[in-house]
Amino acid sequence: MPEDSNLVIAISSTALFDMQDSHEIFKTEGVDAFAEYQRRNEQVILPPGDAFPLVNKLLRLNERLAGKPRVEVILLSRNSADTGLRVFNSISHYGLNISRAAFSGGNSPYRYVTAFACHLFLSTNTEDVRNALNNGVAAATLLPSKKSCNESDQIRFAFDGDAVLFSDASERIFKEYGLKAFTENESRAAHLPLDPGPFKSFLEALHRLQSQFKSEDCPIRTALVTARSAPSHERVIITLREWNIRIDESLFLGGLDKINFLRSFGADVFFDDQKTNCIPASRYLSAAHVPHGVANEN
Repeated sequence: MPEDSNLVIAISSTALFDMQDSHEIFKTEGVDAFAEYQRRNEQVILPPGDAFPLVNKLLRLNERLAGKPRVEVILLSRNSADTGLRVFNSISHYGLNISRAAFSGGNSPYRYVTAFACHLFLSTNTEDVRNALNNGVAAATLLPSKKSCNESDQIRFAFDGDAVLFSDASERIFKEYGLKAFTENESRAAHLPLDPGPFKSFLEALHRLQSQFKSEDCPIRTALVTARSAPSHERVIITLREWNIRIDESLFLGGLDKINFLRSFGADVFFDDQKTNCIPASRYLSAAHVPHGVANEN
């Protein structure tokens, strides 16, 4: 089990590396052809995938912490250990400090997320992500993106509010009854903390890791980027205060498009429950869809 101040992130092999070629062989020719292709090319280094820049930044945080490393990345893969040798060869080539892995031989590896005590699971497989979310783990589907992380050494995480950091109870009211009913409900409940969403535990882990650094020199920065506006902002502030969690920046946009604000913040990755926000954002940064809540039920 990790120490309280550790951050443990699980990453799928298809998010860490670009495995499109071998995946096409799997889809068109089957398991045996895929296995033979991987063995034949196990010394051929895989290109970096969409999550590679983020993982590289996260692991470099350990260089700034004296003593025991505080950030660990776990590899989870549907490959077998045999076909996964190419993945480990690529990890070694890039000098990534990843030593723990689970190769599930064609099955969904989500069940090992809890066993490894991970705070976050990033994958390109939505089924695996949904399974992890249903088992109480923060998880998101990483969308294809040609944009790498920002050039700064600082890692910047941006989060949507309802159905990501917070429960989707208020969003359900908005979806079913409209903005007026949502605003009235939030005004009545302004001093009642929101119930936690699937990413509360991940935000807590980030907060604990941030506390290992001086505030003026912290290599992690967080932002809440929400469509909420006054007066519904008050409940958000009360909730974070109740959780004793610091969010570095809070953007209450009142329905404005999020993209320009995410770019201004310099987000490395943005977590949102709605694909209509994630897909356009993926043109400029890494966007991760959280298939949770009322927006993802149909």
